[in-house]
Amino acid sequence: AIRQKRVFRRSWATMADYEQVRLESDQLEKKISAARKACADTNLKAAAGSVQPLPRLNMRVRRTLRGHLAKIYSLHWSTDNRHLVSASQDGKLIIWDAYSSNKVHAIPLRSSWVMTCAYAPSGNLVACGGLDNICSVFNITSERDGQVRVAKELAGHQGYLSCCRFLNDRQILTSSGDMSCALWDIEKGQRIMEFTGHTGDVMSLSLAPNKQTFLSAACDATAKLWDLRDGKCRQTFKGHEGDINAVVFFPNGDAFGTGSDDSTCRLFDIRADQEVAVYRHEAITCGVTSLAFSRSGRVLFAGYDDYNCNAWDVLHGERVAVLAQHEHRVSCVGVSDDGQALCTGSWDSLLKIWQ
Repeated sequence: AIRQKRVFRRSWATMADYEQVRLESDQLEKKISAARKACADTNLKAAAGSVQPLPRLNMRVRRTLRGHLAKIYSLHWSTDNRHLVSASQDGKLIIWDAYSSNKVHAIPLRSSWVMTCAYAPSGNLVACGGLDNICSVFNITSERDGQVRVAKELAGHQGYLSCCRFLNDRQILTSSGDMSCALWDIEKGQRIMEFTGHTGDVMSLSLAPNKQTFLSAACDATAKLWDLRDGKCRQTFKGHEGDINAVVFFPNGDAFGTGSDDSTCRLFDIRADQEVAVYRHEAITCGVTSLAFSRSGRVLFAGYDDYNCNAWDVLHGERVAVLAQHEHRVSCVGVSDDGQALCTGSWDSLLKIWQ
């Protein structure tokens, strides 16, 4: 009985200590939030008041890429601005020539439940992953019997693979439904570094232009900035009221955009450590699936569940185009590195090139 009383007292003390720490943490967070708001003397729209708003954009579909037989979940442009890779739940990874609309490679996958794909900067490798929890890397410069085969399978995540991006031919970043991100050595097939801190599924990641940091966005309604050199979280950004499905760096690396199930896109300034703009429209009540900035950063393209891709004037927060050619959810969007073309992918199994 005496031992039980001691255990109870120790447990009670631990709970009291935990509650005290939680209260102190909440108070500190409120102080930081108040200090941040005190520094927010303007917003982006007010600061850009002297800049002329963009006119309506007249973008048209120049090519339609047909070949997938099921929902397209992801696309990624090559740095050569001509080729792109797409992943579909028909169990195929297809590499396209965007100039001719022809398929260059059609790679069969072991698992058809693919959710993401990526093109390496060198153009030699592509990768994909999904509900198999594995990042599969393919070398498209080497074929056997006319087929591109798996070069390496990176296994280690305990949940689905939601996004992947190459740093180079030796390293790749992944995000997962296990609430973590990971940096991998492709050749060794080993995880170099793990990034933990989110309290919900990590849905998207974006690599900084200098490749020293990256962003992650998750179902805990936060985005985090991570340092690839030491694995630490440098900043956490809040503001959304629902799962964040997409995150993308602004072209100069000083800001980033997010898209959420709360029907909004938001712009965060990393140096100001806070949100500076919200992109919403009363007619939009569905979630945002994907994001891409124009090369200049003046336009933000966003895919939505309502089958449309909207273009936003980043400075003024106004919608300047509605790209409505798909017949199902727009699941992915991407702008070529030279800024000359936008590609949208949809659950209608089609990819469309816009200019």
